Amino acid sequence: MADTTTEQPWAATAEKPDLDLTAAQWRSSSQGVGDVEIAFVEGYIAMRHGRRPQDPALIFSPAEWRAFVIGARDGEFDLT
Repeated sequence: MADTTTEQPWAATAEKPDLDLTAAQWRSSSQGVGDVEIAFVEGYIAMRHGRRPQDPALIFSPAEWRAFVIGARDGEFDLT
């Protein structure tokens, strides 16, 4: 089995707190398109599928979020 911490430096490695997301203020892109929503809660960043808000959210620490955003900007996750 591959070690995801070396292959994907943005991968979550630390256990996250069980955040209460019921009062979270979810935001989507500035253009209002897309299915990804994020919320800033208790020093963490939560990300969920906007069309399926009942599904679990991914929780990122600020360092993980920064690495994820930089990777996305650099095309690390492009499937084409």
